[in-house]
Amino acid sequence: MRARRLVSLPVMLAATAAVASDGIEVKRGPDRVEFGSCVPSLTVENASGETIDYLQVDVVMSLSNGQERRASLRSAYRDGVHFPIVPGGKATLKQQLDMEPAIGVPCGEVKVRRVARTLCELAGGKACATSVSVQP
Repeated sequence: MRARRLVSLPVMLAATAAVASDGIEVKRGPDRVEFGSCVPSLTVENASGETIDYLQVDVVMSLSNGQERRASLRSAYRDGVHFPIVPGGKATLKQQLDMEPAIGVPCGEVKVRRVARTLCELAGGKACATSVSVQP
């Protein structure tokens, strides 16, 4: 009986770890500089069972001079060609500079980043059922 308990414990721990890792994980991606302005990005790993049709994360950046700037990082254009993020897939969320202005400062001026809003949709505009974890 005791041997069965010892064998089942690792199985239960592995199952718990697998459940904890399921979800949509968004992390800070590489920043790039365009015309002297920092352009942030985020990387997405979809460990859920859902195909994400559209993902947007709005990030507020506190600057060294005390001001704040907001940037919307998107997986695709809202009304354009979509790039679905399939289960097990990865993608990059980018700021679309033709849709909104750049933050206007070099990357070294950005001191703190925080998430203001996250929008995750499946096909047909249905909200994602899976939680989205964001580390800007």
